[in-house]
Amino acid sequence: MKLRNFNIGNNENMTLMGGMNVLESKDLAMKVAEEFKVISRDLNINYIFKASFDKANRSSINSFRGPGMDEGLKILDEISKEFDIPVITDIHEPDQAKPVSEVCEVIQIPAFLARQTDLVKAAAKTNSIIQFKKPQFLSAPEMANIVEKCSAAGNENITLCERGNSYGYNNLVVDTLNFQILKKLSKPVIFDVTHSLQLPGGLGSATDGRREYVLSLAKAGISQSIAGLFLEAHPDPDNAKCDGPCALPLSMLGDFLRQIKDLDEFVKNQTDLNIK
Repeated sequence: MKLRNFNIGNNENMTLMGGMNVLESKDLAMKVAEEFKVISRDLNINYIFKASFDKANRSSINSFRGPGMDEGLKILDEISKEFDIPVITDIHEPDQAKPVSEVCEVIQIPAFLARQTDLVKAAAKTNSIIQFKKPQFLSAPEMANIVEKCSAAGNENITLCERGNSYGYNNLVVDTLNFQILKKLSKPVIFDVTHSLQLPGGLGSATDGRREYVLSLAKAGISQSIAGLFLEAHPDPDNAKCDGPCALPLSMLGDFLRQIKDLDEFVKNQTDLNIK
């Protein structure tokens, strides 16, 4: 799958969808984007900046949601042009698809909304790549129905994003077999390591997380020879306005990505034994 000057694919050079959870401010977004861009360039990682203009599914009514679509798209557009990088953001309503597609080369459908037919059809009518987060309540084989729905609506440019499953209260579990099952749908597979670390509702009015395991979990996903990683980082995770407990400290991004990139190259240079 072609995006600007690189290909996204399970056998291609690693793609990183990285940035911040929600657009807290323009200055902070620019800082995070620059850090990701420079490190990704130095490590030869294909890079797409990620941030949300609205977090529509926060645990509490008092939680910070973001600047909204109009202001958020202005920031994303400026980042895309300033650093010459594609951007990805999520949409929650069908009428957001067209204006978002005019800025974002990749549109993300959140996990809770991946089965919403009108939203999928609206996104599919754009020229953007559509990334589907696998819902926490769906098995990997069920993602075939979502792929079929988007394809039937006219868009075959689809990536699938693993982000764990709910097996009990306040917890998510990543089944590494899911990566191979998703790959059989002949679409690039991305691993959202950040949100797989969530403990939903773990703080009562907010989601808790386990950022101390981010490197180990990222390695487990990348070891499956997939297209790439979805990662959120923050200069001060403890004071981030959303999902701070899951975010990688921005100061550790370089060391983190060096290990992940080395593993990605090692795995993709191995010969598939095609065991049946």
